[in-house]
Parts: sequence; C-alpha cells; structure tokens
Amino acid sequence: MSKPTDLLQGTLDLLILRQRIRQMSNEQLRVGQGSLYPALHKLEQNGWIEAKWGESENNRRAKYYALTRAGRKALAKETAQWDRLSAAISLVVRPT
Repeated sequence: MSKPTDLLQGTLDLLILRQRIRQMSNEQLRVGQGSLYPALHKLEQNGWIEAKWGESENNRRAKYYALTRAGRKALAKETAQWDRLSAAISLVVRPT
C-alpha cells in the first residue's frame, strides 16, 4: 500500500494501518496498539468499519479492517467538520 487513498479503498491489517498513519502524517503521529484497538472496536460497533480474519503475507492469522459505506459517509462528514474548525482556528491564531 503506497498511497494515502489506500486507507479508503483497501483492507488493512493493524500493523499496516499503524505504519500508514505514521507515513501519512510525515512521522508526526504514532498510534500505539493500546489506542488503536479501542478506536477500531468503536468504529466497528458504529458500523463504520468491517473486520475480517484472514492470513497475512507470512501465513499468520491476522484481522483486516475495511471502511463500510456508512464509514465513508461518516468520514466525509467528520472531515468537513474538521476543515471548518481548522480554518476557523487558523483565522484566530494567524497574525493579520
């Protein structure tokens, strides 16, 4: 997986997901398993992601996560809210 859109289009296991978050944030965000598992569980409970067991490249059992249609809608809504909030904050903290 090499593009930021991989998170939206593909199915990722936990290790790849953690690596992609780090890469996409230019090494600014590092998410530990202790934070990621509860977040993924909540997303799954909300119906925003699906989790399926499968085999990893090294033939180990791994859980893979994928966005659902409802997850894509929720992501679009949250992204729009974040964009509005960050734009408003930028207006306040930037010198005129």
